[in-house]
Amino acid sequence: MWNDSPGMLTGDIFVAEGLVTSDQLQLAMTKQAELGGNEPIAKVMVELGLITERDRVKCMGKVWGIPFIDISEGHPKEVALKLISPQFARRFKVLPLDTHKGRLMVAMADPLDVFVVDELRLTTGMDVEPLIALEEDLMAAIAEHYRVDVSANEALAGVLQDFDEDIDVTSNEEEELSAEALAKMGEDAPIVRLANMIVAQAVADRASDIHVEPRKSGLSVRYRIDGVMVDAMNLPKNVIAPLTSRFKIVANMDIAEKRAPQDNRISVRLAGKDYDLRVSTLPVVNGEKIVMRVLDKEGINVGLTKLGFLDHNLRALEDMAARSYGIVLVTGPTGSGKSTTLYSLINQSNDGLKNIITIEDPVEYELESINQCNVNVKAGMTFAAGLRSMLRQDPDVIMVGEMRDHETATIAMEAALTGHLVFSTLHTNDASSAPSRLMDMGVEPFLISSSIIGVLAQRLVRQLCPQCKEPYTVTRESLLRFGFPVPEDVGSETNGEITLFRAIGCDVCRGAGYKGRSGVHELLSMSDRIRDEVLRKSPSHILRKLASEEGMRTLHMDAFQKILLGVTSVDEVLRVIYA
Repeated sequence: MWNDSPGMLTGDIFVAEGLVTSDQLQLAMTKQAELGGNEPIAKVMVELGLITERDRVKCMGKVWGIPFIDISEGHPKEVALKLISPQFARRFKVLPLDTHKGRLMVAMADPLDVFVVDELRLTTGMDVEPLIALEEDLMAAIAEHYRVDVSANEALAGVLQDFDEDIDVTSNEEEELSAEALAKMGEDAPIVRLANMIVAQAVADRASDIHVEPRKSGLSVRYRIDGVMVDAMNLPKNVIAPLTSRFKIVANMDIAEKRAPQDNRISVRLAGKDYDLRVSTLPVVNGEKIVMRVLDKEGINVGLTKLGFLDHNLRALEDMAARSYGIVLVTGPTGSGKSTTLYSLINQSNDGLKNIITIEDPVEYELESINQCNVNVKAGMTFAAGLRSMLRQDPDVIMVGEMRDHETATIAMEAALTGHLVFSTLHTNDASSAPSRLMDMGVEPFLISSSIIGVLAQRLVRQLCPQCKEPYTVTRESLLRFGFPVPEDVGSETNGEITLFRAIGCDVCRGAGYKGRSGVHELLSMSDRIRDEVLRKSPSHILRKLASEEGMRTLHMDAFQKILLGVTSVDEVLRVIYA
């Protein structure tokens, strides 16, 4: 019997729910047997990409008779949140949602854990009604609602007061501090607490980057949240040297070297999750600027269905990921989510029957059953050298982090022609510019036209907060004046008036009006007509016109569709796409 204890979660329930076919279940059972038979069948199906983790948890709830709750769609009541401590919530992975007639509704990752339920009953003095939730969503909600509020004046003032009392910093701005003095400052308790608070708050705020910037008047800490820089705190000038030293010590950098940039990484564990901080220092006028990229090792949003694709693009991209050979390119500026899309594409191809190898600079997220390599230029491991070696490793699917030069691009194209499916990224503004960019790099047109099966251009726009977004009406003419591609039928039944949504701001989104980001996409499929134009070295506007005639929806069209769906706002699309 293939089951998922506790609760005898068999593969049959997934067939009954229409989530997998009998053949897919048989494939999962075969894979489970290969793994020794101890791996739960539901977990095997998730790893093969047959079902999502959300599907697995929902079915567990049905088998156990426990309702599933989508935490991202609701907002816990303040009175419920105050019933347990942040430490309790993080330790046992529980989130109080509401109270009703002496009962406490609580979301849990494991609602069958009777010890946690009993502890909740004793702690709150209430009967407990457990609901099952996706662990990833649950931990994100716990981090959000039990956040470490670094910006609170009392907490910050307390640390800075201890700092002033415990650390003696020279008042002479010209006097250089020795490496020993800097090391001592970086190890003192107040500065350690301050550094920890900065990182903890960044994680709680879902920041992708932490910027620590020395100014003439003091130290500025800013976070990049949903692609936008947000001021977090301003610290006094005497914090600059010790805080910089603290981050350099933890990142194992040379604290005495202030004139040259340095790079390294820090591994941290917060709220039961592991994070990687990619640390970079840069000498600037008033000291050293530090930027830390925050990478959640477990929280990457892998999966094409999670990236905001509209149906027509999703179906076409899934077809491309199912091909046995050819190359799919993802283009866009830095920070547009290209790496996440690449990971989702190789995850889509990962059915357990293929040998998948990646070469990245650096490996950002580690994926199960995929062989990932780091670029190491000093050791001779460049993209081109790594790609050559990978081709001798009998790969089925190859991911190249970026096509930076003629050699890498040519090897990748040739690999695509010799029976390998290749995914890679390129820096262009839109999909139709990719062939021209490759020709500029020296790649032969016949290689480009023969190997490429699709080019995806993308951007990231902030999503409107579902709790506070507000509807309003505009005229069709006003949207046309802004240059939006408004279809003829939109607004025809309402006298030219169209209902859209705008950002307002609330406690859930912390006043921003936006929460999370979604992709805006443009997918060019290589047809015979487009291949002929590539061979003729036709400019990108010709390719764009042909692709549009064949059904490609441009970035502007995709973005406008997301405005109509209430996913994002006119202002956000103007900022990201039209700017």
